[in-house]
Amino acid sequence: QVQLVESGGGWVQPGESLRLSCTASGLYLRYYGVGWFRQGPGETRDKITCFRSTDDSTSYADSVKGRFTISRDNDKNTVYLQMDRLKPEDTAVYYCAIISDYSDDCDPGDYWGQGTQVTVSS
Repeated sequence: QVQLVESGGGWVQPGESLRLSCTASGLYLRYYGVGWFRQGPGETRDKITCFRSTDDSTSYADSVKGRFTISRDNDKNTVYLQMDRLKPEDTAVYYCAIISDYSDDCDPGDYWGQGTQVTVSS
């Protein structure tokens, strides 16, 4: 059974940093594209960044480019999202997901984590 578990969310002030983790069981993340998505209050779930399934290159949404960094530790079967210079508009539930094998960007497949809340507020 495949399971993705996010952790590391919380409350921070604007300008601060957080690192989210997405740890998998039931599959090896090294063989898959993995992405981070977020859903703010009353908004759609949007792509933030991913390792593409085609060539493991990275893709970032313009809203987070230069502030967020995706990385992975294959030994820990974990993908990270380092978030720096956080803004109030980054407040959302953050999800990790396996990227569809048929996607050449960050289209999600069938497996999602349960999400972790990030709140940026003074």
